Amino acid sequence: MDVKTLEARVLDEGSPVIDLDQATFVWRGSKPVSVRGDFQDWQGAPLPLEQLAPRLWARSLPLPSDSYVEYALVDARGRRVKDPLNHCLSDNGMGKFNHFFRMPENRPAAVARRGRGAHPRGRVTRHKLETSEFAVGRTREVFLYQPAAPGPYPLLLVLDGPDYLRRASLAVVLDNLIRQKRIRPIAMALVANGGPARTVEYTCSEATLGLMRDKVLALAREKLPLVDERRKPGVHAVLGASYGGLMALYLGLRAPQVFGHVLSQSGAFAIPEHGDFVVFDLARAAPSRRLKVWMDCGRFEWLTGCNRRMFPVLKEAGHRVRYQEYSGGHNYPAWRDDVVQGLEWLFPP
Repeated sequence: MDVKTLEARVLDEGSPVIDLDQATFVWRGSKPVSVRGDFQDWQGAPLPLEQLAPRLWARSLPLPSDSYVEYALVDARGRRVKDPLNHCLSDNGMGKFNHFFRMPENRPAAVARRGRGAHPRGRVTRHKLETSEFAVGRTREVFLYQPAAPGPYPLLLVLDGPDYLRRASLAVVLDNLIRQKRIRPIAMALVANGGPARTVEYTCSEATLGLMRDKVLALAREKLPLVDERRKPGVHAVLGASYGGLMALYLGLRAPQVFGHVLSQSGAFAIPEHGDFVVFDLARAAPSRRLKVWMDCGRFEWLTGCNRRMFPVLKEAGHRVRYQEYSGGHNYPAWRDDVVQGLEWLFPP
């Protein structure tokens, strides 16, 4: 488009200027900036905007029309620069905020918002769990969610639980899905990670298995009316993203009699420096109990490779598994919007 049209559109619509399959980032200033974001998985050099006129810079990128995208502008020294033409911000979980936008065919999950009216809500309570020798620190924060429907319930164990609760509005999502009868009533135990020890805890740790199976489940049984997994083996589920997605599958493969349902988002089943994690070996083995596994991953992520490899391994071993990719990156808004389909598949009403 010509410069006058671009200037008029950006003043009216903000940046980026979005067409069906193209986003044009616009910067008004005397010095150049570059853009980096989900579309390059935040890897490699930022993409410089080109000068079109005095104090006007732009760069167009082709993007799938159903994309959710987070990005940041950076100056010549690599320092983040606020985009004054885009006021949409998302907490990136690392102490900073990313700008974001949605392409024309992308819509946020409606169930992540409180509806109008006095609808019943589940109850969220906060607890301190003694970790004993299973984890760093003497205690670990756990949030328990009980739906506004009669039990007993299957339990959904959520790794990085406070992040899913705050940044993915997971309690709101469950309230709405249960009220709309799109899933059966389920309870949740949302467990905090170990902070600096998160990588150690979530990369196929037997100590973490003990913490979740023996300590967290005991707390949930004490406080919530749960279905007894000893009478209905495999009734409970586990959810996680990134290394949490890896650990979710590990927990299912190691304790299928407890966690027979797995929801793995952007599972980090392999990393370039070290190769495949042991979950590949566990997934190839003949299962003592078949799992029901939902996997998803953003098309912009390098993790699509190991997720695409894991999917047929689980299928060939006899597990019930679904895998889907969405046009997005490695962030909680994308996981929140896609987790709805996983919950509907794992817990039909």
